[in-house]
Amino acid sequence: MRCKWLNKIGNKNLTVFFNGWGMDEKIVSHLDFGGYDVMTYSDYRNLDINVTDFSQYDKKVLIAWSMGVMVCNYFYEIFKDFDKFIAINGTPKAIDDEYGIPKVIYNLTAENFNENSSIKFMKKITPKIELHNYCSRNTEELQKELLCIKEINPEKYFKFDKAYVSLKDRIIPAKNQIKYWSENKTPVTELDLPHYIFDEFKSWDEII
Repeated sequence: MRCKWLNKIGNKNLTVFFNGWGMDEKIVSHLDFGGYDVMTYSDYRNLDINVTDFSQYDKKVLIAWSMGVMVCNYFYEIFKDFDKFIAINGTPKAIDDEYGIPKVIYNLTAENFNENSSIKFMKKITPKIELHNYCSRNTEELQKELLCIKEINPEKYFKFDKAYVSLKDRIIPAKNQIKYWSENKTPVTELDLPHYIFDEFKSWDEII
């Protein structure tokens, strides 16, 4: 895993962001930090994590996007004492026929992944932005990440405080996301947006 501090100046508040598949921290680098130190995790080809002491922070928020909503639960014991958990266009069961991407579709995508499918996949995430600019890895590395992600099976799940669901999501069906959050009594904010939403926000405070 890749860990990157976007802002670390001794603020009293902390945001930890679990990224989606294939992306790096540049996709959220435009967001104003406000009163938060901000740490990001990405690249789930392995799950080696640098355990950090967060005890100096008064308020700790975990935000996860896409596959990151599932991956973050793998580290439940590390982040369970955080104050707020926010999911964006994903669920803790992101590869699931009812609550995420149907398993057959995910497996076919992962097993047959190539340069052409990578381009198509990025367009589905958002048609507005060239997302390859936010990814520094090659096709082989991206495929390995897809294959590794499907082996992640968290034993415990966070109780998320809020979930954003894009009604135009072409990656994880919105109806599956809404079903999961409804059954878990998590408030949902529906957005008329694609899978990638961060270009619509200017700060972390807006999301929180």
